[in-house]
Amino acid sequence: MSKIKVMSELLANKIAAGEVVEKCASVVKELVENAIDAGSTIIKVNLIDGGLTEISVIDNGSGMDKEDAVLAFSRHATSKIYKDDDLYFIETLGFRGEALASIASVSEVVLKTCQGDAGTLVHMKGGQVLEVSSCQAKKGTEITITNLFYNTPARLKYLKSESTELNNCLTFIEKLSLSRPDISFTLSNNERILVKSSGSNNLLKTIHEIYGLNVSSNMLEIKAMNDDFEISGFIAKPSVLKKNRNHFNTFVNGRVVKNIEINRAIDDAYYTYKHEGFYPIVVINIVTDPTLVDVNIHPTKQDIKLSKIDTLAKLLYDTIKDALYNNLLIPDAIAKPNTYSIFESEIKPVEKIEQTEFDFGSEGKIIHNEEFKKLKLYPVGQVHGTYIVAENEDGMFLLDQHAAHERINYEMITKEFQNREVSITEMIVPLSVELSPSDFNIFMESKYVLEELGFKVEEFGINTIIIKAHPTWLKMNYEGDNLKYIVDLIIKEGHTFSKDRFLDSLAKMTSCKMSVKANEHLSLNEIEKLLDDLVKCDNPYNCCHGRPSIIKFDNLELERMFKRVL
Repeated sequence: MSKIKVMSELLANKIAAGEVVEKCASVVKELVENAIDAGSTIIKVNLIDGGLTEISVIDNGSGMDKEDAVLAFSRHATSKIYKDDDLYFIETLGFRGEALASIASVSEVVLKTCQGDAGTLVHMKGGQVLEVSSCQAKKGTEITITNLFYNTPARLKYLKSESTELNNCLTFIEKLSLSRPDISFTLSNNERILVKSSGSNNLLKTIHEIYGLNVSSNMLEIKAMNDDFEISGFIAKPSVLKKNRNHFNTFVNGRVVKNIEINRAIDDAYYTYKHEGFYPIVVINIVTDPTLVDVNIHPTKQDIKLSKIDTLAKLLYDTIKDALYNNLLIPDAIAKPNTYSIFESEIKPVEKIEQTEFDFGSEGKIIHNEEFKKLKLYPVGQVHGTYIVAENEDGMFLLDQHAAHERINYEMITKEFQNREVSITEMIVPLSVELSPSDFNIFMESKYVLEELGFKVEEFGINTIIIKAHPTWLKMNYEGDNLKYIVDLIIKEGHTFSKDRFLDSLAKMTSCKMSVKANEHLSLNEIEKLLDDLVKCDNPYNCCHGRPSIIKFDNLELERMFKRVL
């Protein structure tokens, strides 16, 4: 007797549900994307207990007739693709025809749908049809999910707490709102509205509705294109950062996506404008030929593959880097209160459950480098041997002496990296470093980079290297620790070694160690030299780790502080 049998459609749907439906947010995603594909302009998501008890999605889309309403729950039933070639030109969010069948197989579903005349009700449980009847309904579709995973205990056990499931749903609807500012989205939990976008088709207004005015007023618009990609959207100034990458909102042809290369390009563009461990808020739309995008690598369709990803990464990196450079600013010491709405009508932001985590002042004056380099700052003194006080006719400036000196050294070192005529210093006592066999092998593969910079590195016995000389920019009394760190840095990079990333990390490390520290008193002449060197920098406003190096108190702010003016 044959051991191989064709599994039932119900069992196949349960297995598929394990890939398509992972949590409450997975159900919300599939249902809302179907609503978008149906041409909806208003979509409401109502949750009970974060979706654990009930998920309801209501839209004003095209709706379905009775035949399609029943057929929609069949596996691989779809209105999105009909032939093989359609896979290369996918322009809808859904296309696999698995979502509704998978959801229905592990829950109880009530669907009401109408195309404008008679409505249809379909009631299913565990993949079995319980009722198909006529009903009264508005044009569009309303689908309600209850008893999620009731017949798959293993899946039910791994659902998270209400707050976690709710937060996952919130995050997805926020991103979807930003990807489609032309659609009005509402998400409520236990009848309390948590997300509401107006559908105004104004992306900056939608950013305001999701993140609030502090973020929307600190966004920079970007637009660029090359032969294969067109990008547009908004990126946050370095004054508004978060502690994770969850606010990298990237969309490809309207689809919310996750892509390591895209995220890396964004992060690298901010590299010298932010503190390590913090990340910007970005909302970036990427438009490209559908033939360059493969969304069919995972049932969730969020992980994608892109052809010509290198050209896209370069376009993103260059565009973001230029936008940040052209909008460098000195943050004002006192954030000015917002007294007006930047939009046509006053908006009441939805109560946020997360506040800005790193914000040193949301207001600032953009001073282009040509203008900044003409500034003459006159030293006044030091505070606690850490902060420098300076002045000019416009007001008072407060500088973090370590951050300012670190920026000066960082730019000096990076320019030395580009200098073909390397000046070196022979070490009186060469430094030997003993390594493990694996670390030695990794180091020897990349030591050519050090040799190009002017380091003299040789093998010295088994798994040991000796450093006999180093470039002159590595100042005296800093050689020992720095050289050991440099060796460790190469090994840490390992087989994914990137010369550019290594050189940037090297410049940051050495500039930090070579810079004047906090609680170190300087003479007025030393302060004056530091000020003169800082204004010559390409980016004098931040240290190489993204912290502000200079903050301004303009004359009017000083007078307001002391009640000289009201």
